[in-house]
Amino acid sequence: MPSRPLLPSWLTGLLAAAVIAVGTLPAGAHAATLPAAVDGQPMPSLAPMLTRVTPAVVNISSTTHVPVRDAYFDDPMVRQFFGLPATPRERVEQSLGSGVIVDAARGYILTNNHVVAGADDISVTLQDGRSFKGRLIGTDPATDVAVVQIQASNLQALPMADSSTLRVGDYVVAVGEPFGLGQTVTAGIVSALGRSGLGDSSYQNFIQTDASINPGNSGGPLVNLRGELVGINTMIFSPSGGNVGIGFAIPSNLTAEVMKQLIAHGKVERGSLGLQAQAITPRIAQALGLKESKGVVVTGVGDDSAAARAGLQPGDVLTSLDGKPLQSVQQLRNTEGLLPLGSTLQLGIVRDGQPRQVSATLSAEKLASLDGGQLDPRLAGVRFRELSQNQRDQGWYGAAVSAVQPGSRAAQAGLRAGDVVIGIGNQRITSLRMLRGLAGVRLRQLALVVADADGSHYVLLN
Repeated sequence: MPSRPLLPSWLTGLLAAAVIAVGTLPAGAHAATLPAAVDGQPMPSLAPMLTRVTPAVVNISSTTHVPVRDAYFDDPMVRQFFGLPATPRERVEQSLGSGVIVDAARGYILTNNHVVAGADDISVTLQDGRSFKGRLIGTDPATDVAVVQIQASNLQALPMADSSTLRVGDYVVAVGEPFGLGQTVTAGIVSALGRSGLGDSSYQNFIQTDASINPGNSGGPLVNLRGELVGINTMIFSPSGGNVGIGFAIPSNLTAEVMKQLIAHGKVERGSLGLQAQAITPRIAQALGLKESKGVVVTGVGDDSAAARAGLQPGDVLTSLDGKPLQSVQQLRNTEGLLPLGSTLQLGIVRDGQPRQVSATLSAEKLASLDGGQLDPRLAGVRFRELSQNQRDQGWYGAAVSAVQPGSRAAQAGLRAGDVVIGIGNQRITSLRMLRGLAGVRLRQLALVVADADGSHYVLLN
């Protein structure tokens, strides 16, 4: 690509003129007295660009009713003895964040999953003060992206830029509503690209910026100086909880792909190579007869997987992906998860000491599932599935809850899609196969040990 200046030429010239003007101010003059124009040209300002951007930035308020779980007071006999209500107790959680309108005609808004995840009610407030009920189109916890829709007229949307053209040092502007103060604008530069290994999301390719990002900015836009969307602000790194100039945004190219799938399917259908791998340590390199410990070694290949069709075998060493050196298993998983289903990857491998090139087309990961009603009538309306490869790579075990029918006994007890069942009573559950093996076992009280992002807890069904 041809190189381009850090600032548009008109702004570079004006900045130079402003420096000269400051240098020739009379003694005792204050910077606040700078003229509105220099040599007949207006002083450089982001205001014209922001006039186009800020109407597309919204405030998102969500309300979630969360059951208060207590292994003692959730027992119906205990509740009856103490005269407590028959329905489980709950608390109301509220979340504030930001969003950006990306389709004015259909009212689509991009935001973060953690702003609206599990929300029972979503309220969207525009810059002009209008407020609308938001409809959740879909969420993708793996990338922390969500799409909300409102029915409104006279909306203004932001155009999307190609985030792959960003360079370290490019100027960017973050817009959002930190701490509920109202719409706020901060500016900075792109500090780094391709950051990963941060936060809770599984697939990461963050833009790092020193533009101030604070609580409440989540879901708001990161824009370039043309007012185009280059990222969705998602998190900060901070020892104190306040801004220290290290913020992260999800690139617009990634959010556009996720949004496309959420609108079409309500979820993201990811491709998978269908292989297991581990990092190469010096001892493994010695055992495999490798000269250096670079790349990852294939430890397993799934039947009828993309890797199997490409001819990969356990013991193969993956050294590159699409011509880029492969450094870690996390990089491999990121590449799988961030590419659309059906994408073709060129893999550099070493087998028996000889380098080779193979191509593999990402296919849908085939995960076994189980109807909860087959286990126990109290679990009717619940769908379980085996854990994904990415979850196993992160150290998870158990059986994932893929769906919970609203109004079912499990839903009323607090079981949610995305939970992972790791035990029933004092029986540890390490896989879907182990959970299936408990079919037909009848317990007076079904005590599920459930893990989620906040830890583990009991879900009791009588």
